[in-house]
Amino acid sequence: MNLKYEIIPDDKIECCRDLCNELMAFQKSKAYIKPELFDNMNFETRMIPSIKSAIYNYTVVVKDDDKLVGYVYSNISPKETYSNEFATFFDLASVSRDNVGCLSQFYIKEEYRQYGIGSKLFNMSMKWLKQFDDVEDYFIFVSNGNHNALEFYKRKGFSVSHDILDGFITVLRCHRRDLMDLGSTE
Repeated sequence: MNLKYEIIPDDKIECCRDLCNELMAFQKSKAYIKPELFDNMNFETRMIPSIKSAIYNYTVVVKDDDKLVGYVYSNISPKETYSNEFATFFDLASVSRDNVGCLSQFYIKEEYRQYGIGSKLFNMSMKWLKQFDDVEDYFIFVSNGNHNALEFYKRKGFSVSHDILDGFITVLRCHRRDLMDLGSTE
C-alpha cells in the first residue's frame, strides 16, 4: 500500500461522489430501521447541500497510489442547520453557541479497514474542528445497524446522546472540554 492523505477544497468535492454513494449503499445494507430512507440519499442530496449550508468544510481523501479508498468530511455549521424537514438532530437550546462542529461523513473501503486509516482520518478531523474557538459542541450521526462505527466513535471519546427518527440515527456528542484530549496525534 502507498497511502496518501489529501485535503480537498470544496470546488474539487466531485472526486468524492462515488465514495459518498458507496457510503449511502453501505449504510442501507446495515440498516434494520427504515432502510428505504437511504433510497434518496446520495452525493447530490447529502454532500452537496451540506457543503453549501456549512460555514467551513474540511474534506480529506485517502488514496492508494491514485485509487480513492476513503474519505472524511467534517464541517462547522449554524446549529439551526440541524433542524429541518427531515429531522431535528438535537435540542438546539442545549447548544450554547451559534455554531456546531460535525464529523458528517466517513467511509473507508472494506479492504482498507483495520490499517489505522480511520484513526488517522478521525484525528485529522478532530484537530481541524478544535481550531474553531467559538464552537463548544461536536456531533456525529450514526445510522442504525452500523455498530462498528458507533463503537469506534465511543472509543474515541464521543458519547451517545440520543436517538432520532425512532432509532434510525444515533446522535453522538462531545463537548469542547472533552475534545481537547482527542485528535492530538496524526
